[in-house]
Amino acid sequence: MIPIGDSTRRHTTPYVNVGLIVASILVFLYELSLNAFEVNDFFLDWGVIPVQLVDWLESPSGAEEPSTVVTSMFIHGGWLHLIGNMLFLWVFGDNVEDAMGHGRYLVFYLLAGLAATGLQVFIDQESVIPMVGASGAIAGVLGAYLVLYPRATVSVVISWLWFFGAFPVPAAFLIVFWFLLQLLSGVASLGAGDGVTQGIAFWAHVGGFVGGVVLVWAFRRQKPRRRPPTVVW
Repeated sequence: MIPIGDSTRRHTTPYVNVGLIVASILVFLYELSLNAFEVNDFFLDWGVIPVQLVDWLESPSGAEEPSTVVTSMFIHGGWLHLIGNMLFLWVFGDNVEDAMGHGRYLVFYLLAGLAATGLQVFIDQESVIPMVGASGAIAGVLGAYLVLYPRATVSVVISWLWFFGAFPVPAAFLIVFWFLLQLLSGVASLGAGDGVTQGIAFWAHVGGFVGGVVLVWAFRRQKPRRRPPTVVW
């Protein structure tokens, strides 16, 4: 199921969400200008390499290694990787930003990405394969959306039924189904000795989602209390 829109109306312009999408697209366009060897070096330099990050945590030196936790969120491995992530971010991120405010949303997004990286690295500490992509942080956005808008409806397109158009689906059903799929896939991947299957870091998705569900309570804006009506005699 591919989400293309939702029923939740926003009241502010999602500057940060659009900025995150634009930044990811610009980085990907830069990747397209590189040859295969340069792309490989780019991933090694700016993606998260679990074994190197673990080494840094044991003996911190400089900021280059931990900075990859942020830079890796804007790197994608192909068109499908980019489009899929940006579509989910476009559909769900604007409303989460609306509920948090621009600055809070940016900090929330980065912390959700940190939670995603943290769990994946914990599961797969010896990996030398660079972790890239915004899906961990976007998983946090999905978790926050579930808490903020549990009764929302999402318009989805089913790949083999695309000619029928979009179908309305409860957002809670779509998000919970997605999370359970990531969790089950993550558990299955442990049998292979790591947390990655077919190049997908499922535990990053789980970590980001759980992080989003927890963090949203601290980052959501408190609704102002309504004053009692003034009585005019």
